[in-house]
Amino acid sequence: MTERTVTAKSVPPAQLAPQLRDAITRLNRRVRQARPVGDLTVTQLSALTSLRLAGALTPRELADVERVQPPTMTRIVAKLEERGLVQRTPHPTDGRQVILAATEGGRAVLDQFERARDEWLAHLLAELSDADRDILRQAAEVLQRLSRA
Repeated sequence: MTERTVTAKSVPPAQLAPQLRDAITRLNRRVRQARPVGDLTVTQLSALTSLRLAGALTPRELADVERVQPPTMTRIVAKLEERGLVQRTPHPTDGRQVILAATEGGRAVLDQFERARDEWLAHLLAELSDADRDILRQAAEVLQRLSRA
């Protein structure tokens, strides 16, 4: 067992939690800033990402996933639809509803944003030692497990 492992295990969870939360929050903020310059907002990108992940959602479901009020989601979807990034189709069982889905163009925009973010982060990771990158690989696995808990 390495000294680093022993030190990490001796940190009480209550002390580790705010350090980890702060580090994740700051890194997430930096990753979000490392996106191609464009007129899509972070909120619009998030909604588009949710649609790509879910396949299709009603506007209400999308608002719930994004944790915004339905009128706010209506404005977000309208902007995405104007740009051809989201399409509406009739709901198969409820004529009062519509289903929203990312278009091929919307998925391409997301791919472009993700590539830019990944390239930015890969550049920073390349400056780290092999040992530090291995620690981050292990941490990523743990964070994935925590995110599914």
